Amino acid sequence: MLIKMALLAIAVGLALGSGVRAADGRRATVIYDGVVTEVSAVPISEKNPAELWITTADLTRATKFEIKPQGVCREELCFPIPKDRRNSLVRKQGGTTIFNLTEFAWMVHQPIAFDLVNSVWFYGPRQSAQNDFVQTLEAPNFTLPDLNGKMHSLSDFRGKKVLRITWASW
Repeated sequence: MLIKMALLAIAVGLALGSGVRAADGRRATVIYDGVVTEVSAVPISEKNPAELWITTADLTRATKFEIKPQGVCREELCFPIPKDRRNSLVRKQGGTTIFNLTEFAWMVHQPIAFDLVNSVWFYGPRQSAQNDFVQTLEAPNFTLPDLNGKMHSLSDFRGKKVLRITWASW
């Protein structure tokens, strides 16, 4: 599922790739919580081009997170910034505060898929959101055709044992 969402993210990024360029020529497409946002990518290091540094204004616009004294927060959710990781997450560049969105995702165990060629970063659900369905022990419903083309939903088999076999060509 996550890989399918990442491929969708890359396709959306390719479609948006003709957006307005920043002064340094770097734009990035961020897909966070299913929302596509064009941001200005701030170049920091050629050593790790997978790191996506963005302004705090872009951080809030793309993710609804903002930097507060308590940490990186969105509504009641707040992640403290460890002192030993502060420089890898937040920096001043000139008069602008910039934020490493990729490092933040790694810190909170959030999956990431990115395409450096097209500057597209897809951020999957955070670990707590991933585990929500596990706590209910209920698989999400879906509908697929059988070999004869008849549609079947998982919910049609509620209360019965079901063996799901999945595969992918990649």
